[in-house]
Amino acid sequence: MGIAVETGLRGEARRIVADVDTAIAHGSGSVPVLGTPCVVALCERAAIAAIADRLPSGLTTVGMRVQIDHLRPTAVGHEVTAEAVLKHVEGRRLTFAVSVDDERGLVAAGKVTRVIVEIERFMDKAT
Repeated sequence: MGIAVETGLRGEARRIVADVDTAIAHGSGSVPVLGTPCVVALCERAAIAAIADRLPSGLTTVGMRVQIDHLRPTAVGHEVTAEAVLKHVEGRRLTFAVSVDDERGLVAAGKVTRVIVEIERFMDKAT
């Protein structure tokens, strides 16, 4: 597959926490703070951004594994920033170190693993 991805690539994703991002909205809790499902999605977006310009047409990445420690709450109205750094490339498997911060510091940290796939073949398996 000759893809130009190498360790050290970085991506970022930002979001101002809204009511739709809360644990209540996602059914993952009963408090109006940034929900863990949104933390995971933000980390995935940062990982995708890290390699977005490296994949040729017809290829994409799909999520395989997420390991996240959600360490601190973030209230509605605050901005959160996720950063992903590509740490390991094993064939088509890409492992990123991820972290999420707000203006007070670290909110979450962990790893995201994504796999490079051919879109058409992947979609054939989904039907």
